[in-house]
Amino acid sequence: MLGKNFIITAELQPPKGPDISRFIEKARLLKQEVHALNVTDNQRATLRLSSVAGCVILEREGITPVLQMTCRDRNRLAIQADLLGAHALGIRHVLAITGDDISAGDHKEAKQVFDLDSIQLISMISGLNKGLSSSGTQLKGRTEFITGAVVNPFSIPEELNLLRFDKKISAGAKFFQTQAVYDIEGFKKFMDKVANRGVKILAGILLLKSSRMAHFINKNVPGVTVPGNLIEEIENSKDPLMKGMEIAANIIRELKGVSDGVHIMAMGMEEMIPGILEMV
Repeated sequence: MLGKNFIITAELQPPKGPDISRFIEKARLLKQEVHALNVTDNQRATLRLSSVAGCVILEREGITPVLQMTCRDRNRLAIQADLLGAHALGIRHVLAITGDDISAGDHKEAKQVFDLDSIQLISMISGLNKGLSSSGTQLKGRTEFITGAVVNPFSIPEELNLLRFDKKISAGAKFFQTQAVYDIEGFKKFMDKVANRGVKILAGILLLKSSRMAHFINKNVPGVTVPGNLIEEIENSKDPLMKGMEIAANIIRELKGVSDGVHIMAMGMEEMIPGILEMV
């Protein structure tokens, strides 16, 4: 995946149950459109089919999967067991993330774990790649994971954001997927500041389905601002979803030559991704 000139990845949500027919249908639709598909890990703290299972299904379909692994739901023992199992089943790309707070999801009575933070998780994966568990125990064999992380280019304070970014690289991150990008000039400034780090940075592309969604993002998602002119375009459009697709395509077009690629988040409407890429 990382050897491509302009990397295109997308997020694919596992089903909220054991029926994988629609999941496979969407995966096959995207197979020739993207270089890899992220399988989310109980995204928004909402119960779904496991990311490991979803990745194995994609692997069987001939699609490069990216295993999302959160710190929220498992202690270090369970995380390592899942990672070893995923590796044994052929998965090689992992995205290490903290995970949304339990309060955002459908199991508010669940206990959060957070035994590790995302930097510690990346470091642990690096240890597995050396044949060592987090306790220092020698394993039988070693993993060959390519580890990714997330970064918000617009997070403040900027100094702390860049410090965490560099810590993730030092821990072993090889690629980054960013929070949604709408401010192209601001993103260019971020890219200038992190140049020559030796990692791939994929800019986040979030499909805006409606003006209501855009207002929700501005109110509830720190570090992401949908510009007023884009919201106005959606509000004045006869087909808000189509306008959202056009906006996503325009952003991807502008990011070529700026980022190493894009990571498209369609939030359950993954069947729209081929149309977005066709517009590009």
